[in-house]
Amino acid sequence: MTGTVAGQGSGQGSGAHHLALLAEAALERLGDYDQLLFEGTWHSSGEIMSRARRVATGLAAMGVEPGDRVVVMTMNTSEVFVAYHAIWRAGAVVTPVIFLQTPAELRHILENSEARAAIVSPELLPMVVDAAGGLDLSLVVVGDVPEGVDAVAFASLEEHEPGEIVARGDHEMAALLYTGGTTGRAKGVMLSHHGLWHAGRGMDGVARTMGTTRSLLPLPLSHAFGLNVLVAGLHADQQFVSVMQRWFDPQGWLELVQEHRLESSPVVPSMMQMLLDLPYADYDLGSLRSFGSGGAPLLPALRERVEQAFGVTILEGYGCTESTAIATASTLAANRPGSVGKPAPHVELAILDPLGQPVATGEDGEICIAGPGVMMGYWRDPEQTAQTVVDGWLHTGDIGHVDEDGFLYVVDRAKDLIIRGGFNVFPRDVEDVLLAHPAVTAAAVVGRPDEKSGEEVVAVVSVGADASVTPEELVAFARGRLARYKYPREVVIVDAVPLTSVGKTDRKAVRSLVRD
Repeated sequence: MTGTVAGQGSGQGSGAHHLALLAEAALERLGDYDQLLFEGTWHSSGEIMSRARRVATGLAAMGVEPGDRVVVMTMNTSEVFVAYHAIWRAGAVVTPVIFLQTPAELRHILENSEARAAIVSPELLPMVVDAAGGLDLSLVVVGDVPEGVDAVAFASLEEHEPGEIVARGDHEMAALLYTGGTTGRAKGVMLSHHGLWHAGRGMDGVARTMGTTRSLLPLPLSHAFGLNVLVAGLHADQQFVSVMQRWFDPQGWLELVQEHRLESSPVVPSMMQMLLDLPYADYDLGSLRSFGSGGAPLLPALRERVEQAFGVTILEGYGCTESTAIATASTLAANRPGSVGKPAPHVELAILDPLGQPVATGEDGEICIAGPGVMMGYWRDPEQTAQTVVDGWLHTGDIGHVDEDGFLYVVDRAKDLIIRGGFNVFPRDVEDVLLAHPAVTAAAVVGRPDEKSGEEVVAVVSVGADASVTPEELVAFARGRLARYKYPREVVIVDAVPLTSVGKTDRKAVRSLVRD
């Protein structure tokens, strides 16, 4: 079976950047080899594609049609690779969901995306069943299907005969990723085949400069960073081996590097800190050459400690879900500590003032991005899309500057956004939950620099005169209603939450309060 394209799907025909065609081309170019090691079992590139071809037919037999959204909510497994390729072959849209979501957050994603099917791990099935109540959603379980649950086993989809690739246009949606929203509801970011193709090529270009062929993948494939790593591998010009963890386990990470002589790993700063907290010197890590760092700010002190401890070069990058994870990147040949590198080959970068005019070299302004990796828009939210993408330029809301050699420095981010352990946390999401507590009269949430997590979520609240509540009780209240990466680890009770002269929360004063 080759990458033959069926004449069905959209009227645009199949574009040259169809991700299913890219996957078939990679197999033809590199051959069948042991590509993925997961929990002691090797999976060849040919095996993954053979399974994907069959699962694609199985999805179609379930009623999945071109353009339908298919949620994938699992921890990292080999089936995630198979599922993504199968969904693209079927002409459908990969809709990854991190398993840290609460039932309410998951319900919103399922409803908003109008997902046709969901592929889930057995341990996550009860939450998905609860969240999907009343929705027209077909469930596929990676493993055994519990008695009494209306679902099919993933393995049963592999019993179908392979079919042709369903045609999709370059600029049709390939993935729908949900990112936090200031209204308390996540927004769906639409990424096209064209955009993911180019972003993957840009990331592969960075990887090639490292000269490595054996990498450890601890990132969740449900994250934009992890998804892009998968697509980047399809552009490789040589056989590239990935060893994948179900979820980041620092001791297991050290053991895998030692056993398999791994050379690189894409990580976020919180992972680096966890590695430093272990007796890493007890392991032979001499094969390591580089870390790719993204997803959160990397404190200079942490960078220095990690490079000295592991004998690696850290290559920082910058991007967001709306830019298909990558905008700028550092390479071994162009790596300047403190910067997040230069624009990737497919990216145009501009630093603009509040009037939308370019600023001088070295002057701070809003970081704006153009190029094929810029999102198609927010799912069913044209108003927010129009505010964010103006004349083809993605306005990130982040503040930075470019030096005379073209290196980008991020000096601040969108005022309110907190990045904890590589995950976006919008203060409004947390504030709305705290305000639901009967004792809380006002709440402000900010990020505080943290060596382990990049930033920690801290809340400042005021309570009613007759209220009796402790900070610990408010942390527990929020923890029960928010994803694990969102809830505040610390709550400070004050007489009054600081306000500006026009009655808005004075976040600058709040940040000063929690840092002091």
